Amino acid sequence: MSDQMEYDIKLHIGYRYGSPAAGGRHLLRMMPRDGPGQRIISAELTVSPQPDESRERVDFFGNKLLEIAYYQAQSQTDFILTSRIVRTELAEAPAPNEPLSQLHQEVQNICRVDRNAPHNFLYASPYVALTDETTAFGQQAIASASASATSTYGAIAAIGHHIFEQMQFDAQATTVDTPMIEAFTNRRGVCQDFSHIMISALRGAGIPAGYVSGFLRTEPPPGQPRLEGADAMHAWVRAWCGAAVGWVEYDPTNAIFAGVDHITVAHGRDYGDVAPVRGAMRLAGGQSSLMAVDVVPVI
Repeated sequence: MSDQMEYDIKLHIGYRYGSPAAGGRHLLRMMPRDGPGQRIISAELTVSPQPDESRERVDFFGNKLLEIAYYQAQSQTDFILTSRIVRTELAEAPAPNEPLSQLHQEVQNICRVDRNAPHNFLYASPYVALTDETTAFGQQAIASASASATSTYGAIAAIGHHIFEQMQFDAQATTVDTPMIEAFTNRRGVCQDFSHIMISALRGAGIPAGYVSGFLRTEPPPGQPRLEGADAMHAWVRAWCGAAVGWVEYDPTNAIFAGVDHITVAHGRDYGDVAPVRGAMRLAGGQSSLMAVDVVPVI
């Protein structure tokens, strides 16, 4: 695999209203991040219809955020991102790295609360409860792994792989609002559930962990063409390995550390901090939604 990839990305999120929505407000976190391993060549977010109010800012976690408002009735809204991104492979964590037994003290030695401070990612958050069940699950994964799991990096890999082995991917099993513990109990869910369960298990083991939203390059079956809009947004986990190593990213849905096929949009404590569209419209009827994603390598 190449250590660098360039992608053209398109994300379309749309809403259709049973009767015209009498105004509303949205927060959009759809713009990809610049950062280690990822460089944005171009990015444009188109909003239709044109909002009556629009303001760009960066949230606490460093995500690009667009706040919009409509004052007039709308029958539909569409948010379309088009972007070109270069993704490079990050170097693997050095070995040996921070022993898990020493991580707690290293966290306590950090006296800051900025967006990357591990304290922000060590406790329960709205979508990630700290439960006896997920804590025990994480401890079992570490105990049953090889001696490498005594390092923080090894413990992250052990928990992520254990989730991959125990959980079944099932797109019909959960919704965006399904509690993490329900997906864990049923051992079924999607990437959001896999990631929330891993975050809970990591935090239960004393490892600061957060949520990453983004895209994953997918390949069609051999001999089959790519289908436009067939890809989806993806989620994985970032975890803190100590000051010497910093943050690493692991994809429990696929049991791999994130690489050049993972394109980051937003960081947060859980899905609630990174939802691509959050807000409300004043409605008298129902609504439907659509999402289409294309991640196309630039040859």
